[in-house]
Formats: sequence, structure tokens, C-alpha cells
Amino acid sequence: MFIFEKAPFPSCHASTIVEVAAGRFLAAWFGGKAEGAADVKIWQSHFDGKAWTPPVVAAEEPGFPCWNPVLFRSRAGTLSLFYKAGRSPERWSGYVRRSRDGGKTWGDVEQFPAGLLGPIKNKPIQRKDGTILAGSSVESHRAWTSWVERSTDDGRTWQRFGPIAVPKHPHGIIQPTLLECADGRILALCRSRGLGAIAQAESKDGGRTWSAATATTLPNPNSGIDAVRAADGAFYLIYNHTRLGRFPLNLARSTDNGKSWQMVHVFEEQPGEFSYPAIIQSRDGRLHATYTFNRRHIKHVPLDPAKLTPLKRPKS
Repeated sequence: MFIFEKAPFPSCHASTIVEVAAGRFLAAWFGGKAEGAADVKIWQSHFDGKAWTPPVVAAEEPGFPCWNPVLFRSRAGTLSLFYKAGRSPERWSGYVRRSRDGGKTWGDVEQFPAGLLGPIKNKPIQRKDGTILAGSSVESHRAWTSWVERSTDDGRTWQRFGPIAVPKHPHGIIQPTLLECADGRILALCRSRGLGAIAQAESKDGGRTWSAATATTLPNPNSGIDAVRAADGAFYLIYNHTRLGRFPLNLARSTDNGKSWQMVHVFEEQPGEFSYPAIIQSRDGRLHATYTFNRRHIKHVPLDPAKLTPLKRPKS
């Protein structure tokens, strides 16, 4: 279903979703005249179990475009809305607002200190010891670089670790999505430019140090991805299975800690832009995906993982 049919903005992109109570969800995205326009704000909508509410502004930085919101609810119950603002990704800063009522109201805007940006596109993960890990990155016209930011105090302060190197690849990688393996290793799956594939690196010390990133067997057309570890330990990855363009949009599953992937669902396969996805698992076990639908809508799709069966992988 579309989160909104009509909206007070002509263009939207980069959605994020979180479960704020059992069967209740909050989604956010950026919207305005066009990506990078000065009027672009962070918008949000609530799902009450039956329908999504009309979009309302959740954050804005007057005179500067906003980018890439990320919603995250920690185990302590802190709901955070992370976002970026600035003339371009090369010059943006990171911001966060926090809510005590499930996103109905938000606290004051807090800016990240220089050198930190917060989760750049995808939701953080939280380990058993309470440590929160967020994938972050920078973009420039010369090269891209990814790293991980760690918090041990429920997101109040952060430390930066990395970068995640990509040997013999001058363009670099951005927008890590993080997965914790059964043995405690952390995987980072990243968007790439010029590599033509999703890149993967791993950490054996809780995100402090990282192996070099290498290309996986999954293609990437220089577009965002997201992943989630389900309650049964399976990994689910939402991505564009192509090296050119932003369709189709697909879902793959791994039951061996990311060593291999099997396609299990196709969200969209017709020509268009179906991109910048987000995926979570709700308390009832269902998967919930949101993604950009031709820059005009944000689409929400719930899935029952028990009903997902392997599909023949298309050529990329």
C-alpha cells in the first residue's frame, strides 16, 4: 500500500520505518520540490494497524535541504529520528531528535559534533550488551568512504571506527547496512559505485576494526540497500538486482550468515525507480518494507517470511 496517495510535496525519497508499539508503525522520508532543493523537509506518517495518517513535518532546517532520515527505537525505549541537512552530501551535517511518545512529538534538535554524522541511511543495530552500531559514510566527487559509529550510552554519545577499506577500488563504498551473525561477527553490506556489486566487510571485535570489503555475488547499480536479521537468525536483504537502473526491486534471504543468498520475493519489476528501501521485522514476525516509488510515493509492503519461497534469480 502507498503510505500516502496525495501529498503537499511533488517529490519524495529515502524512507525509514520503525515499530513504535505492537502493530503500530512510524515511517519517515524526505520530501519537497526535488532532492537537494532548499524546501526539502523530513516528513512522517503513523500507521494505526489499519491506515497511514496524512504526512506531517517531523524536522526541517530552514534554507537547507534535509536528507536520509533514519528511525530507530533502542531497547531502552528511546525513539530517535536521525537525519542530515546541508547543500549537498559533501557538505551536510548530522542531526537527531528524540521522542518519548512514539513520534507524536519530538524533542529539541541536536547536531552531531564535527567528524560524526550518525546513521547515514540505514537503521542501527543493538547488541546484547546494549552497544548500538550505526553504519555511516561520506560522499565526495573523488571518493566514498564508509565507517561505523558506536554508542554505549543509548545513543547519547558516539565514537567513529573505520574506515572500511576497498582495495584497488578508487570509488569506494557508502551506506552500510549491518547484520550480526550467530557467532557475534558483524557484517557490513554496502552500496558501491563502479564496482557493480554489493560490497561486504566483517568485524570480529564489535565494530571496532573491519576487514577489507570485497564484492559479493549480488549486483548493485549504485543504489541504496537495507537488511535485517530475523528472529530465527535468517538475514533478509532488500536491493535492486541489476547493475544498471533502479528496477527490479528484490528481496533475498541468507541462512548461512551472508555466505550465500537466495531470492525470495520481487517487489517491483516494471520499469521505473523503486529504490532506497528499508526493512524491519515486527513483533508478530512479519517483515515490513518501505521504498521509493517513482519519487512520487512511499510504498509499504508487509510480508510473512514463512510464506517466502526461493525464486529463480534473474540475470543482472
